[in-house]
Amino acid sequence: MGTPTETAAHEHPPSHGYDHGHDHGHDHGAPARGFSRARAIWLVVGVLGVAGLLALRSLATEGGVPLPNQLQDLLTLAFSVIVESLPFVILGILLSIVVQAWLPDDLLQRYLPRNAVLRRFCISLFGIALPVCECGNVPLARGLVMKGFTVSESMTFLLAAPIVNPVTIITTHAAFGFDDGILVARILGGLAIANIVGWLFSLHPRQDDLLTPSFAAECARGDHSEGSRPQRSLAIFVRETSVIMPALFIGALIAGAIQVAVPREVLVSLGSNPLWSVLAMMVLAFVIAVCSSVDAFFILPFASTFLPGSIVTFLVFGPIIDVKMLAIMRTTYTTRTLVQLTVVVGLLSALIGLVVNVLA
Repeated sequence: MGTPTETAAHEHPPSHGYDHGHDHGHDHGAPARGFSRARAIWLVVGVLGVAGLLALRSLATEGGVPLPNQLQDLLTLAFSVIVESLPFVILGILLSIVVQAWLPDDLLQRYLPRNAVLRRFCISLFGIALPVCECGNVPLARGLVMKGFTVSESMTFLLAAPIVNPVTIITTHAAFGFDDGILVARILGGLAIANIVGWLFSLHPRQDDLLTPSFAAECARGDHSEGSRPQRSLAIFVRETSVIMPALFIGALIAGAIQVAVPREVLVSLGSNPLWSVLAMMVLAFVIAVCSSVDAFFILPFASTFLPGSIVTFLVFGPIIDVKMLAIMRTTYTTRTLVQLTVVVGLLSALIGLVVNVLA
């Protein structure tokens, strides 16, 4: 992915070239950029899309409006994805506002190690203090980039946070206890994947090339620092909501459509093979797109037919890569970046599953 650029020069973050200072030529009296016409349109599209989906499902289930069975299934599945994700998305946006508008610029950076590897490892543990599922971590990761973290550092946080989330750990323990090492393998595997991916992307010579042009431009402008804190908070909320809500709506529809189209019996029939069970669980995790806070309970019924390593693969791959997450992450990272991310995470998740199958 290029030559190393992330050295011990963390004394002056950000290293990706953005100017996040508050006194570097910004017009503090200028109106917040969060209220542009394009943002307003996407915000309306996202909100109306989610509201329309919920209303249509309500009419089908409670209003007695007849719909084809497959369409009813699609609406139900998409509805469940949104219901699981939306509270965490809003929480993630609110936490992003706190990070960007209310915390001192150097608070998160102050106590982090200068060594790049140790620094990323500490960042991968941020999720312990931030109980937000994977969807809500996207706006929070965007906020970290805005605040001066490198793109690879924010990616390390994004990949680890939904797995080291204390709610996720508690629900995984409630579902599996310490049987077959599933809980321990999930935590250690998630941290390993996040830090390896963070290291690989830290080798990219131009960190801003990993971002979509629109988000890179927002980072370069530093428009979140204009106006008073309440004004900036409102602008950030509008900006992040206008980006995340349409992606959540589209991702939920795609996840529902794939689940309707792919027979689950095909996946279950592969459960006893050490290799194919791992691959099948990766496909299932990609398609189902269930929240990391409850995915352990979802996959628990499969534990009697699938090998432990395949269950671990589901639990480490799903919170990072699924159709919903790819749609939401596309608001921040380029398609090329997401393809590379998917390949690396897929290979590492499969390796972890195969190792667990050998040891279990």
